[in-house]
Amino acid sequence: MYQKYWKRILDIVLSGLAILTLSPLLAVIAVWIKLDSEGPVLFRQTRIGIHKTEFEILKFRTMRKDAPNNVPTHMFSDSHHWITRSGRFLRKASLDELPQLLQIFTGKMSFVGPRPALWNQYDLIAERDKNGANDVLPGLTGWAQVNGRDSLSVEEKARYDGEYAAHVTFGMDMKCIWKTVSTVITRKGFSEGKREDRQENRK
Repeated sequence: MYQKYWKRILDIVLSGLAILTLSPLLAVIAVWIKLDSEGPVLFRQTRIGIHKTEFEILKFRTMRKDAPNNVPTHMFSDSHHWITRSGRFLRKASLDELPQLLQIFTGKMSFVGPRPALWNQYDLIAERDKNGANDVLPGLTGWAQVNGRDSLSVEEKARYDGEYAAHVTFGMDMKCIWKTVSTVITRKGFSEGKREDRQENRK
């Protein structure tokens, strides 16, 4: 009952309220991005949605317009070279994800679900197939996100996503959202660039 009806109703109501409430902040961020670097305010990228359908995810642009487009950020070499000044703050605070509220409202995403894979992350998509994780709406946050995020292997991410897909309940969603707040504050599991590059930067 929750997964079939109430989850979608909550997504519509809460995303609608969030868009109205945060509209001044969204406008300020948009102006800051335009003043900070050349390029569009929004970043669009092809991702995989429910049942492996493709859709364009929306984010506030945090990188230079000539940055590689179809590479996960944590796999970049020298990722800080591509990130703008405004982008560093937006990514640190996870504010770059706010445009996805519009996609939650229109039904392409949910507040909680597997984070949508890039179209060319074939290994992750295949592993999610094995775990039934491609059969639920992708989310703004998810069970894998709050249990390791970028530090997880492909197999571990898919396993956590499968656990969520098998237990889509109100309680599970609230647990994910609560843990997301803690994860954003502590930045646990978040990484920028390849592991070897991060180690070199710390020397």
